Amino acid sequence: MELVAFVGEDKENWGQVTALLNRMEYAKAILIQNKSAESFPANDKAKIIKVDTSQSIAQLTDELREKLKKEISKEFEVALSLASGSGKEHMSLISALINLPVGVKLVVYTKDGIKFLT
Repeated sequence: MELVAFVGEDKENWGQVTALLNRMEYAKAILIQNKSAESFPANDKAKIIKVDTSQSIAQLTDELREKLKKEISKEFEVALSLASGSGKEHMSLISALINLPVGVKLVVYTKDGIKFLT
């Protein structure tokens, strides 16, 4: 399974993404980030995709779909973290994933470890 996460400019939530990167078992991590944001400190298994989040939701969705289609393998579902980022970014990312198409399992790191919410 691949891990997909939006890494927003809200650094207080970066720990959630870092915990998933360090503790979850995944084949590959795909991290989406605003092109003007400070770079997220990712590990070697992570690919960072930069996007322009100032676009409209429709334009951002199209950009994400085009970039993700090149990165996501032909698996049936991905683990998706929405702990960081804005509503607009989340809506665009979910729409892009559904239109690839790929299934989505929401994932979060809690005090009890990794939890899938779906």
